[in-house]
Amino acid sequence: MMRTQVAIVGAGPAGLLLGALLGQAGIDNVIVERSSAAHVLSRIRAGVLERGTVDLLRRVGCAVRLDAEGLIHEGIDLAFDGALHRIDLKHHSGGRTVTVYGQTEVTRDLMEARSALGQQTLYEATDAVLHDIGEKPRVTFQKDGREVELACDFIAGCDGFHGVSRQSIPASALRQFERAYPFGWLGLLADVPPAGDELIYARHERGFALCSMRSSSRSRYYVQVDASDRAEGWSDDAFWDELRRRLPESVAGQVTTGPSIEKSVAALRSFVVEPLRHGALFLCGDAGHIVPPTGAKGLNLAASDVHYLFEGLREFYGERSTGGLDAYSAKALARVWNAERFSWWMTSTLHRFPDQGEFGQRLQLAELDYLTQSDAAMSALAENYVGLPL
Repeated sequence: MMRTQVAIVGAGPAGLLLGALLGQAGIDNVIVERSSAAHVLSRIRAGVLERGTVDLLRRVGCAVRLDAEGLIHEGIDLAFDGALHRIDLKHHSGGRTVTVYGQTEVTRDLMEARSALGQQTLYEATDAVLHDIGEKPRVTFQKDGREVELACDFIAGCDGFHGVSRQSIPASALRQFERAYPFGWLGLLADVPPAGDELIYARHERGFALCSMRSSSRSRYYVQVDASDRAEGWSDDAFWDELRRRLPESVAGQVTTGPSIEKSVAALRSFVVEPLRHGALFLCGDAGHIVPPTGAKGLNLAASDVHYLFEGLREFYGERSTGGLDAYSAKALARVWNAERFSWWMTSTLHRFPDQGEFGQRLQLAELDYLTQSDAAMSALAENYVGLPL
């Protein structure tokens, strides 16, 4: 039998960041991941980082490349009615900005730092089962053809929406809140320069579009599609044509096309479970909540969960106090629901809904028109977009 203080299920950025913080504080931890390291790094995800997330990465010494290569954005553009409207995030949020740096790169930096320190990550550990999570937790799994048992004080469930952690909690102990949206995002990644210096969120009668980037030479674009659409049904040329239709002419003319590196459709949903703790098991990130990507909150919410959980664990092992752990769920959920509200608002304001009709479309335009003319409204958007304090 293996033994550790904290067993972390999932080697995505949440699990790796928690492991880095715990290791720095001298708290022993083992990460158990069902996939290979290569598969973890192959996941294409968002890359807009709040300052709180960047600060956490700097704290654990994993921000050298981020500081060198990350793109500091002081604003975003909203496109509607054929025109572009810039929201000055820095001005309207008291000087705060966001950093564009791909989630894959965050994972790579954390992974390499963990390996260099000799901290243990067990990849391709399949068939994980969580035992006795109410009192003396254990995790069993298959590794290299044999069953391994890992005893621990606590389990951090950082294994995503489809992971085993949340499913190990009795249904009667959880409340679930969910909203599924009747559309998805078709995303395309290409090695082409971005259409603008900052992200462009476009509301169009044909549907939403987003111009984003991973670097000055790699772009990520999205268009709203029907929930039933599949990436295989879209050629690259069809994607580029549809994207440009939804952008103002001045922006469409700046779109550089090229062959896709990756193309996929992501469903949109809002999802929260309460509480985020059951006994010795704590849920972090997508294991406990999902937000639509419109507000760029997914990775940042996972980082804030990790921050709160780490502080509770540090207090427990350093002061033998359970106060931080007992407060974890309520503290994390307060921030989660704020992000859910903001992401829902962004999604509702910018997307074409099947049943909204002309009245609903006019309301969207009125909302956007007010937003771009009101300092108070722009401040509210900026404050939420750059991220509320941890």
